Amino acid sequence: MKPPPDSRAPLPPFTLDSAKMKVRLAEDAWNSRDPQRVILTCTRDSVWRNRVEFPVGREAIRAFLQRKWAREIDYRLLKELWVHDGCRIAVRIAYEWHDDAGQWFRSYGCENWDFDRHGLVRARFASINDKPIPAAERLMHWPLGRRPDDHPGLSALGL
Repeated sequence: MKPPPDSRAPLPPFTLDSAKMKVRLAEDAWNSRDPQRVILTCTRDSVWRNRVEFPVGREAIRAFLQRKWAREIDYRLLKELWVHDGCRIAVRIAYEWHDDAGQWFRSYGCENWDFDRHGLVRARFASINDKPIPAAERLMHWPLGRRPDDHPGLSALGL
Protein backbone atom coordinates (compact mmCIF):
# COMPACT_ATOMS: atom_id res chain seq x y z
CA MET A 1 0.00 0.00 0.00
CA LYS A 2 1.46 3.33 -1.10
CA PRO A 3 1.50 6.08 1.60
CA PRO A 4 -0.50 9.25 0.89
CA PRO A 5 1.37 12.11 -0.84
CA ASP A 6 1.52 14.19 2.35
CA SER A 7 3.15 11.41 4.41
CA ARG A 8 6.62 12.03 5.84
CA ALA A 9 9.00 9.08 6.03
CA PRO A 10 10.30 7.54 8.10
CA LEU A 11 7.00 6.24 9.38
CA PRO A 12 6.14 4.75 12.77
CA PRO A 13 6.70 2.42 14.44
CA PHE A 14 10.19 3.85 14.82
CA THR A 15 13.41 1.88 15.14
CA LEU A 16 16.50 3.48 16.64
CA ASP A 17 17.81 4.33 13.17
CA SER A 18 14.50 5.66 11.83
CA ALA A 19 13.96 7.75 14.99
CA LYS A 20 17.43 9.29 14.59
CA MET A 21 16.64 10.03 10.95
CA LYS A 22 13.31 11.63 11.90
CA VAL A 23 15.10 13.85 14.44
CA ARG A 24 17.70 14.98 11.90
CA LEU A 25 15.02 15.73 9.31
CA ALA A 26 13.14 17.80 11.89
CA GLU A 27 16.33 19.67 12.81
CA ASP A 28 16.95 20.40 9.13
CA ALA A 29 13.41 21.72 8.65
CA TRP A 30 13.68 24.00 11.68
CA ASN A 31 17.12 25.28 10.64
CA SER A 32 15.64 26.28 7.29
CA ARG A 33 13.52 28.79 9.24
CA ASP A 34 10.83 28.19 6.62
CA PRO A 35 7.43 27.93 8.34
CA GLN A 36 5.91 26.25 5.28
CA ARG A 37 8.53 23.49 5.38
CA VAL A 38 7.88 22.86 9.08
CA ILE A 39 4.07 22.87 8.92
CA LEU A 40 4.04 20.31 6.12
CA THR A 41 5.52 17.85 8.63
CA CYS A 42 2.38 18.29 10.80
CA THR A 43 -1.18 17.08 10.54
CA ARG A 44 -3.68 19.76 9.53
CA ASP A 45 -5.03 19.78 13.11
CA SER A 46 -1.69 19.36 14.89
CA VAL A 47 -1.69 20.50 18.54
CA TRP A 48 1.39 22.23 19.91
CA ARG A 49 2.52 23.60 23.23
CA ASN A 50 5.58 25.81 22.97
CA ARG A 51 6.43 27.69 26.15
CA VAL A 52 3.20 29.66 26.82
CA GLU A 53 1.75 29.42 23.31
CA PHE A 54 -0.69 26.72 22.26
CA PRO A 55 -1.13 26.87 18.47
CA VAL A 56 -3.54 24.36 16.92
CA GLY A 57 -3.53 23.62 13.20
CA ARG A 58 -1.11 24.46 10.43
CA GLU A 59 -2.08 28.11 10.02
CA ALA A 60 -1.72 28.88 13.74
CA ILE A 61 1.62 27.04 13.77
CA ARG A 62 2.78 29.01 10.71
CA ALA A 63 1.92 32.31 12.44
CA PHE A 64 3.72 31.15 15.59
CA LEU A 65 6.87 30.24 13.62
CA GLN A 66 6.84 33.54 11.72
CA ARG A 67 6.74 35.47 15.03
CA LYS A 68 9.40 33.22 16.54
CA TRP A 69 11.93 33.61 13.74
CA ALA A 70 11.30 37.35 13.40
CA ARG A 71 12.36 37.67 17.06
CA GLU A 72 15.04 34.94 17.23
CA ILE A 73 17.63 36.26 14.75
CA ASP A 74 20.40 34.06 13.29
CA TYR A 75 18.72 30.97 14.78
CA ARG A 76 20.75 27.74 14.78
CA LEU A 77 19.33 24.57 16.34
CA LEU A 78 20.58 21.17 17.48
CA LYS A 79 18.22 18.27 18.25
CA GLU A 80 19.22 14.94 19.78
CA LEU A 81 17.16 11.81 20.19
CA TRP A 82 16.39 11.10 23.84
CA VAL A 83 13.99 8.15 23.53
CA HIS A 84 11.51 6.63 21.07
CA ASP A 85 8.64 4.15 21.29
CA GLY A 86 6.14 3.24 18.60
CA CYS A 87 4.76 6.52 17.27
CA ARG A 88 6.46 8.80 19.81
CA ILE A 89 9.85 10.48 19.95
CA ALA A 90 11.37 12.66 22.68
CA VAL A 91 14.33 14.93 21.94
CA ARG A 92 16.68 17.27 23.75
CA ILE A 93 17.24 20.60 22.02
CA ALA A 94 19.54 23.58 22.23
CA TYR A 95 19.64 26.56 19.93
CA GLU A 96 21.40 29.90 19.73
CA TRP A 97 20.01 33.19 18.53
CA HIS A 98 20.19 36.91 19.22
CA ASP A 99 17.58 39.58 19.69
CA ASP A 100 17.36 42.86 17.78
CA ALA A 101 19.59 44.52 20.41
CA GLY A 102 22.37 42.00 19.69
CA GLN A 103 22.07 39.98 22.92
CA TRP A 104 22.84 36.31 22.28
CA PHE A 105 20.92 33.49 23.96
CA ARG A 106 21.23 29.75 24.20
CA SER A 107 17.83 28.12 24.58
CA TYR A 108 17.66 24.65 26.14
CA GLY A 109 14.74 22.28 26.28
CA CYS A 110 12.99 19.09 25.40
CA GLU A 111 10.26 18.22 22.95
CA ASN A 112 7.84 15.31 22.89
CA TRP A 113 6.37 14.38 19.51
CA ASP A 114 3.42 12.12 18.69
CA PHE A 115 3.07 11.00 15.06
CA ASP A 116 0.16 9.67 13.07
CA ARG A 117 0.61 6.54 10.92
CA HIS A 118 1.70 8.73 7.97
CA GLY A 119 4.66 10.16 9.91
CA LEU A 120 3.07 13.56 10.50
CA VAL A 121 3.30 15.30 13.87
CA ARG A 122 -0.13 15.32 15.48
CA ALA A 123 1.14 16.72 18.80
CA ARG A 124 4.30 18.54 19.88
CA PHE A 125 4.96 19.57 23.47
CA ALA A 126 8.03 21.75 24.09
CA SER A 127 9.55 23.06 27.31
CA ILE A 128 12.30 25.62 26.72
CA ASN A 129 14.42 27.99 28.82
CA ASP A 130 16.62 30.85 27.57
CA LYS A 131 20.06 31.71 28.93
CA PRO A 132 21.73 34.98 27.90
CA ILE A 133 25.29 34.29 26.73
CA PRO A 134 28.17 36.46 25.54
CA ALA A 135 28.78 36.14 21.79
CA ALA A 136 32.19 34.61 22.61
CA GLU A 137 30.44 31.60 24.25
CA ARG A 138 28.53 30.62 21.13
CA LEU A 139 29.02 27.03 20.00
CA MET A 140 26.89 26.91 16.84
CA HIS A 141 28.84 28.66 14.09
CA TRP A 142 27.80 27.05 10.82
CA PRO A 143 26.32 29.21 8.04
CA LEU A 144 22.56 29.70 8.39
CA GLY A 145 20.63 26.66 7.22
CA ARG A 146 21.29 22.94 7.61
CA ARG A 147 23.90 21.97 10.20
CA PRO A 148 26.92 20.40 8.46
CA ASP A 149 27.24 16.66 9.06
CA ASP A 150 30.66 17.13 10.67
CA HIS A 151 29.46 19.77 13.19
CA PRO A 152 29.32 18.34 16.73
CA GLY A 153 25.91 17.55 18.22
CA LEU A 154 24.54 18.29 21.69
CA SER A 155 26.39 15.57 23.58
CA ALA A 156 29.70 16.22 21.81
CA LEU A 157 29.40 19.92 22.73
CA GLY A 158 28.68 19.07 26.36
CA LEU A 159 25.18 20.50 26.19
